[in-house]
Amino acid sequence: MRVLYLHQHFSLPAGATATRAFAMARALLARGHAVTLACGRYAGATTGLESLAFRGGRRTGRVAGLDLVEFAIPCGNAQGIAARSAAFLAFAAAAAPLALRRSWDVVVASSTPLTVALPALLAARLRGTPFVFEIRDPWPELPRALGGVPRPLLAAMEPLATAACRRAAAVVALSEGMAETAIARGADPGRVAVVPNGCDLDLFGPQVAPWRPPEAASREVLAVYAGAHGRANGLDRLLDAAAWLQARGERHLRLVLAGEGAEKPALVARAAREGLGNVTFLDPLPKTRLAALLAGSQIGVQCLAPVPAFAEWTAPNKLMDYLAAGLPVVSNLPGRAARLLADGPCGVSVPPGDAAALGAALAALAADPERRRRLGAAARAQAVRRWDRRLLAERFCAVVEAAARSRDAAGAAATVPQPGRAG
Repeated sequence: MRVLYLHQHFSLPAGATATRAFAMARALLARGHAVTLACGRYAGATTGLESLAFRGGRRTGRVAGLDLVEFAIPCGNAQGIAARSAAFLAFAAAAAPLALRRSWDVVVASSTPLTVALPALLAARLRGTPFVFEIRDPWPELPRALGGVPRPLLAAMEPLATAACRRAAAVVALSEGMAETAIARGADPGRVAVVPNGCDLDLFGPQVAPWRPPEAASREVLAVYAGAHGRANGLDRLLDAAAWLQARGERHLRLVLAGEGAEKPALVARAAREGLGNVTFLDPLPKTRLAALLAGSQIGVQCLAPVPAFAEWTAPNKLMDYLAAGLPVVSNLPGRAARLLADGPCGVSVPPGDAAALGAALAALAADPERRRRLGAAARAQAVRRWDRRLLAERFCAVVEAAARSRDAAGAAATVPQPGRAG
């Protein structure tokens, strides 16, 4: 079948951002389908088309078997709301003609941003093309819970989110909580499948040669946070924990924060101002380099702002990377993440917003190498047993293939495979 895959933030593993779309698209290719993937220019991403010039606002090429269309639309976490909103709308406008130009068997619209659903809805209405709506973060539910997003923007998202959930031939959610938001918007539960983020067991794991930043002393235990540095990530709490540790004379633990985002300059300035010598900031790392950093570290850190909705409405990639690398995890996120870490157990959960508890948990693990070994072994075992991305990709492909069999103009119901939800 002919698949149009819309994901504005696409990257190859050589980039420094999430690679789920690449893995799912490659799985579709392996099943004999022709896949065209359309994306924008996302900060930290690598598309494989960097050597080509943009012509008419786009560049195209064949990358890893994919027909790739990259639009010259910059976007990134460091941008403000207005700039990002403009980029989201620009991508939707650029992708719409592509969605309407050919007779696709199915369109996959991967959100965020929510606006990626617009070309898919147009193709469903005007050409009768069924589409799969993938919810990576529930919008507008999540930005409303976080706060700080103008009400007119939230109001504009409401009808779009509802239409995407109701009109999609299938909805893919990354967690049970996200699936519930789709059902609440009118999606038929029989058309909603949970396909979580998974672990790249080939990229991360004990086979990777370790690397540590040069400022890390050999005696130091490295606790790594690898991900976005935005308001939602609550990294001020992690610096609070660093200050708590330093004030108590902890000298055997270093916090390493790798990534970028709108809050990073303020975080770096604060660490310098307060003399937090136990904190290292790194630029975003290509996945292969990140794998080496995790191999050279002893603890993975999952940190989010203390927003109750995050408990079930988030599915962080970084958590899967830590598990695949065999790292014990310290997390301040309750709900789904806490349940996941209790399996084994393979990590420690502390109350949201409690910097002292976060610091104490990190210090306790730093002082107990045998416990770190046990938790890390359980993390890798869980990654292999439950979160192998190759198995999850097969489930994703089955959902897309079922959706393609639905061909009426409304994106009619197609019962998607339900091999058992993982939360």
